Amino acid sequence: MAFNYDSYLRLEKMPTLWCWGCGDGIILKSFIRAIDTLGWTKDEICVVSGIGCSGRFSSYLDFNTVHTTHGRTVAFATGIKLANPSKKVFCIAGDGDALAIGGNHTIHACRRNIDINFIIINNFIYGLTNSQTSPTTPQGMWTVSQKAGNIDPTFDACKLAIASGASFVARENVTDPKKLEKIFVKGFQHKGFSFFDVFSNCHINLGRKNKMASAMENLDWIDSITTSKTKYDKLGEDEQLNLFPTGVLFEDTKVREYCDMYEDIKDVHQGKRKVITQDDFEKKI
Repeated sequence: MAFNYDSYLRLEKMPTLWCWGCGDGIILKSFIRAIDTLGWTKDEICVVSGIGCSGRFSSYLDFNTVHTTHGRTVAFATGIKLANPSKKVFCIAGDGDALAIGGNHTIHACRRNIDINFIIINNFIYGLTNSQTSPTTPQGMWTVSQKAGNIDPTFDACKLAIASGASFVARENVTDPKKLEKIFVKGFQHKGFSFFDVFSNCHINLGRKNKMASAMENLDWIDSITTSKTKYDKLGEDEQLNLFPTGVLFEDTKVREYCDMYEDIKDVHQGKRKVITQDDFEKKI
């Protein structure tokens, strides 16, 4: 029997404003199926989105939702999580939103290891504002802000997240929604900062201006630059160039979560303990 998405959606907002063939809808459906698998109620969940095509995510979901300012999704979500540590908090942002104007917030959320699920919809371009170079745009691609071809080195978001201290880091692409759903289920259950780099197509503002005129051509290109981590690890360094591994890339369950540590601070102020020591940070989650 076909999965019924209706109870998770604001049907009055349908149809979506996303372009035909856009991968955002695939991510939305994988997200809903993951929540359904985990059996969480809508009241337990808060979804925070920013500006750009990905910003519409919060509009279509019938959860507690917040549509925030450009680059500030993580800042809003951090406040929501600290005030409501028992809730499941999700951030949805585009590659420009998360890694350019919001890059600082992303780094420090990883460093804090706060229990937020951060999904980057990475389509390699500023899609909504018509094709400017983003931090993940491949070198040589045409954009309206670099019409001779992008000269900026492209950005590996997962390497940044791991280096910054995120305790769960995964990558997947929209060509395999079932695998995407599985990494969502695994990452959503992780206690700590869960970082998802999801490759998606923008055939309108990236693809057709770079010899990928259709959604399928854009998706074929995404397939050509990704491979499973298992296969990636078996390749030589030269073969790994211009390839991105997919799957769970990193997980550490021994790092303490930020809200738990914040409870220690509250205990000090309430006189339940005198001071926080280094030993407190050795505790397992």
